[in-house]
Amino acid sequence: MTKSTLRLVSSTNGKRTVITPKRLANAEYRRREYLTPTEVEKLVKSAGKNRHGHRDATMVLVCYRHGLRVSELVGLEWSQIDFNAANVHVRRLKGSTDAVHPVRGDELRALRRLQREQDPKSTYVFTSERGAPFSTAGFLRMVQRAGETAGLGFPIHPHMLRHATGFKLANDGLDTRTLQAYLGHKSIGNTVRYTELSPTRFRDLWR
Repeated sequence: MTKSTLRLVSSTNGKRTVITPKRLANAEYRRREYLTPTEVEKLVKSAGKNRHGHRDATMVLVCYRHGLRVSELVGLEWSQIDFNAANVHVRRLKGSTDAVHPVRGDELRALRRLQREQDPKSTYVFTSERGAPFSTAGFLRMVQRAGETAGLGFPIHPHMLRHATGFKLANDGLDTRTLQAYLGHKSIGNTVRYTELSPTRFRDLWR
């Protein structure tokens, strides 16, 4: 039998294993995970300078006032808003609890104007130029641009608005159970994070 002359050789095609960069913790990118009321106000004003400024500013305001997740915001429908009673039925996702929230005057006026000017009309509150429901990715990009224009000094993302709601209400002295219901948390453990950072906890320590 003829001896085989085949032998194994090392690959020389230069291909290497691709290593995906590891994403750092959020704390490495931002100094905190929420916005202050002053920063939210700057963000609303900045969003209002966009081409579709009234819609964009209203989106930021509604997201903040009701502590909405982005998916809850873009899925908001006109049928959820009762203009006569001045309230909104908040449909929570991710297993959270629904609730009915009051709608303040400035927010109500902004929504009424948005409904009047919406073209083409839609069952959804926030829509694109073509009348399709606004996308979560579109809101992310809009908020990031507005944050840069507002000069906040650090990168932001939409979920910081939901956290901003929790910290603002906790700082106002709202009790934990009511805050839990407002944000739709199933577990109160998710709500405690806001009261733990509230300065009202230590208000009387140095009196």
